[in-house]
Formats: sequence, structure tokens, C-alpha cells
Amino acid sequence: MADARTAKRFPLTLPIRFEDPDRGLRLVGETDNLSGSGVHILLAAELKIGSDVEFDMTIPAAAIGTSKDVVVHCRGRVVRNDHGEESEPKPGVACVIDTYEFLRAVEDSGKQ
Repeated sequence: MADARTAKRFPLTLPIRFEDPDRGLRLVGETDNLSGSGVHILLAAELKIGSDVEFDMTIPAAAIGTSKDVVVHCRGRVVRNDHGEESEPKPGVACVIDTYEFLRAVEDSGKQ
């Protein structure tokens, strides 16, 4: 099978909160790599190819020089499921990012 990836991928581990509105799932995982058009998410759950998804990636403040973590809310769809693939040692899903928006910085959990 030919590799359809066209954008440069960056190995980046970010915490992620993942939603599958079609199935009512809310999951937690982490990014494995990121490109300008998509993301590979390490996730224990198997998701249907073609399903719409929403997820929030948290970018640590130290990584971008801000005082607070920043959340990026993404909408997209599942394009590959790596569960059971011998060529993928880490089970997860690949998603195309159709739209994204930067949300307010994350407040420290101990502050009001």
C-alpha cells in the first residue's frame, strides 16, 4: 500500500482529549506526530474510518513561551486505524484536521 502522507511530520507528544460524537465517546491519549494537515493519536480505542471527530490538544506553556498552557480545538475525521497493524508498533488513529481554533489559555487547576 502506498503512503498517502504528503506533509512533513513532526514527532510531538502532547496530551489530547478526544471525542467521537457519532459514538458518544470521550477518550484521553497523546499525539505521536503532527503535520500541517493531520495528526497521529496514540489511543487505545478503535475508531471507524471516516467518522467525524473532535479533539483538544494542550500545548504546554514552556514549549511556546507563554505563562499558561494553550488548548487547540480541532475538528476532523479518521482516515486510518492502526489497531492490529504489524507495521505500527503503537496502536492509534490518524486523523485529518479540517478546522482548528485556539482556545483560551488553560488556568492552573488550583486557581479560581
